[in-house]
Amino acid sequence: MSEQSNFGPDLGEVFGPNHADGGPELVQLLTPEGERVEHPEFSFDLGDEAIKGFYRDMVLTRRIDTEATALQRHGELGIWAQLLGQEAAQIGSGRALRTQDFVFPTYREHGVAWCRDIDPLRLLGLFRGVDQGGWDPDDGNFGLYTIVIGAQTLHATGYAMGLQRDGVVGTGDQDRDAAVVAYFGDGASSQGDVNEAFIFAASYNAPVVFFCQNNQWAISEPIERQTRIPLYQRALGFGFPGVRVDGNDVLATYAVSQAALQRAREGQGPTLVEAYTYRMGAHTTTDDPTRYRLSEDLETWKLKDPIQRVKAYLTRNGLVDQAFFDEIETEAERLGEHLREGCRALPEPRVLDIFDYVYAEDTPELAEQKAGFAAYLDSFETTGAH
Repeated sequence: MSEQSNFGPDLGEVFGPNHADGGPELVQLLTPEGERVEHPEFSFDLGDEAIKGFYRDMVLTRRIDTEATALQRHGELGIWAQLLGQEAAQIGSGRALRTQDFVFPTYREHGVAWCRDIDPLRLLGLFRGVDQGGWDPDDGNFGLYTIVIGAQTLHATGYAMGLQRDGVVGTGDQDRDAAVVAYFGDGASSQGDVNEAFIFAASYNAPVVFFCQNNQWAISEPIERQTRIPLYQRALGFGFPGVRVDGNDVLATYAVSQAALQRAREGQGPTLVEAYTYRMGAHTTTDDPTRYRLSEDLETWKLKDPIQRVKAYLTRNGLVDQAFFDEIETEAERLGEHLREGCRALPEPRVLDIFDYVYAEDTPELAEQKAGFAAYLDSFETTGAH
């Protein structure tokens, strides 16, 4: 396999100055007004039917988010991490994945989970406190939500190195070659785990895409406190390419993610993708963003809403009629009902189940621990009987 990268433009030409609007180096294929534009290095190779599908994905993902937020406000969830405004970054990258690719998310990748056919009720279980963390990674090749900030980047890099040793990278077989994507935010980019993952990924040429959703805020800390240069430029210091994409442009996010993932599958190593977007909601439902950011900034970013720009494209080109939007809205209502009813019906966990998800095969030591804990629990029932 040649070491020559075919990903994106010459690195010396890509990296430009940082600007509030994302800068001239920002990859964009669909403007906020819904107009298709060309880019010299990246292109969207799917048709309008796919764009309709992206619109549906984003609308339904936003409905998951709004329903979960409402459930938390009604005391049905302990907390919820909102993704409002980041739908295009997640759907674009999520739809660029192949079945064999593996995802390591943070705690906000509800849209990516949707793309991997994960029932959103399974996500609600974590935030309701009835999920003990057991998860079948083969279900959608989607890892556990990671609460520890940035830790998943190390998990992703290690898994990617494992793919190399399994011989499923750079073989030329499109149905077999696999890549890994690690999602994290701009705040996590300051964590040691993330930088260590960059070092290992570069050193071993691991097939991993580091997908940073730069939503401008690390809880209440602005991006200006995180870095003095655009985040994607950090990749150069570790020896692999970085690219900044309009994270509110689902077409551009898809195209850039597709190229980065293919580069990884071919054995050309890691890529850092910075999806330049904005968190229009709160960090979580325990956060009050009005205490640290200006309402004018939020209003400015509302004009770049990822869903509205796709709606504008579909409408202005006569690709859909009102019935199309009505049908999706009806589907969103059904999804909302599914989440409201399903959340309240989620069963309480069985305490002893925690022992069943530790090892692939039971061990004598684990069986002994389980039996001992079961006897401990039974002691309470006996005591209560007297």
